[in-house]
This record gives sequence, C-alpha cells and structure tokens, in this order.
Amino acid sequence: VQLQASGGGLVQAGGSLRLSCAASGRTLSSYAMGWFRQAPGKEREFVAAIGWVVSITYYADSMKGRSTISRDNAKNTMYLQMNSLKPEDTAVYYCAADSSTAEAMSIRGGYGMDYWGKGTQVTVSS
Repeated sequence: VQLQASGGGLVQAGGSLRLSCAASGRTLSSYAMGWFRQAPGKEREFVAAIGWVVSITYYADSMKGRSTISRDNAKNTMYLQMNSLKPEDTAVYYCAADSSTAEAMSIRGGYGMDYWGKGTQVTVSS
C-alpha cells in the first residue's frame, strides 16, 4: 500500500489549504485514516482522523472548528480542509491508515500505524 499526500504549500495567515491523501495498492475503505504533523524541533502530533464509517471523526483541539477531514472511499482518497491557518500550523503533514479506529489513531499519536505516506509541507506566513 502506498499513501501519497499532496496539497501543501505556502499560504498567508488566515488562508486555507486542502490536503489530499491518495491510496494505491489496495482499498482502504475498512481502515481508519488520519493526518499527523511534525514541526521542526517538535514531536509528531495528531491532527485529525476519520473512521471507515465517515461520520466518525476526531480532531486535535488546535484544529477543531478550523478543519474538516473527509474521505471518498470510491476514490480511495482522504482530504483535510484547513481554514484560518496560523503560523503555528506550519509543519510537514503526514497521512496514515490503520486497521484500528479513528479514536485509537487520535490517542496513539501515530505510533504503530499500518501505513504512512510521505509528508507534504505546509508553511503559513504571518
């Protein structure tokens, strides 16, 4: 399985970005999927997760109200719409898939995920 994250870039504070994570190699419709990020000098942190039942979502407190995670199982793709971006959102964003649950992904901080994608850089200027 390969996960390919895309959609990062440079944006001014207050702007928006939509990240995508496309999976190939097998269908991930029965997997929870999520986003994590890592800023320079900081540990990886959870951003958002979505269950294979798309109504189940979890968000980091820092992202609640500013982001929306979604997935299109027909396209084997997950998305993260981020609005009102802040300089502190600057990080490399990684997508992951796991056979556990979205809640477990939110708790485990990314440890033990079944699949990881390469990151996409998000830079928010002030």
